[in-house]
Amino acid sequence: MGAATTNDPADAAKGLDTNPWLGRTETCTDQISHNLAVRIAATLGEPTPAPGSALPLLWHWAYFQQPVQPDGIGQDGHPARGGFLPPAEGRNRMWAGSRLEFHAPLRVGVDAHRVSTITRIEEKHGRTGSLLFVTVRHEISQQGQLALRDDHDIVYREATPPKLKDDTPVDAPQWREDVTPTPTLLFRYSAVTFNGHRIHYDFPYVTEVEGYAGLVVHGPLIATLALRSFMRANPEARVKTFAFRGVRPLTVPDAFYVGGRITEPGHAQVWAANQQGAAQRADIEFD
Repeated sequence: MGAATTNDPADAAKGLDTNPWLGRTETCTDQISHNLAVRIAATLGEPTPAPGSALPLLWHWAYFQQPVQPDGIGQDGHPARGGFLPPAEGRNRMWAGSRLEFHAPLRVGVDAHRVSTITRIEEKHGRTGSLLFVTVRHEISQQGQLALRDDHDIVYREATPPKLKDDTPVDAPQWREDVTPTPTLLFRYSAVTFNGHRIHYDFPYVTEVEGYAGLVVHGPLIATLALRSFMRANPEARVKTFAFRGVRPLTVPDAFYVGGRITEPGHAQVWAANQQGAAQRADIEFD
């Protein structure tokens, strides 16, 4: 699972002991509300799924939100640290990626149950400094049946300039869809996912405090658009697994595209990229 206690001198000076958080579990019950599905569909420009029908893949990220009172919000707009997740003060939080297994569709209008467990806490050292990785496994069930498993990787990085370019070659896509992100799109996606992270809507904060060039496009939004591009290009495919990782941020108003290619039967790669290279890469297993 990785080391639970960091040996990083900077964190040792802060007294960061992550042992109490490893294995911590949180449960949540939510209805896969049709009203919320209507709002997600409007945000993404998609048809609204009818009650009782399957929720489109990755829309589950809008559900099971745990709102906190105003006095429980940190400077970055997220819930203050040190509750379910470890504190990691003085670092910027990012969604590094996820690995998902799809077992059964979530049905709109039906109650669902999520169990979240912290399965890994590990300190790593990269070119931008120390990185604290936290993996949370979310298992979502509906009517007693496991619908999906989502291993969500969160990274807390030191306050260093974000990566602006990726020089790894990007393959020619077999399909692609162009995207021009707007502040309205980011605001609406933040709203439907109840995501208060200020990097997505607060221009002075994101540029002056966290050092980005502009409002940051949500990693899960990019992943949703990338997986949607695969399903549009391959409408008969049934997705079994989807694993994505962030490479570098995308910011408003810079256009990008999502696309991909089938690498062998039952396997595909998708990505988001622009002239500065890849921003997110993902692998898909499908029938």
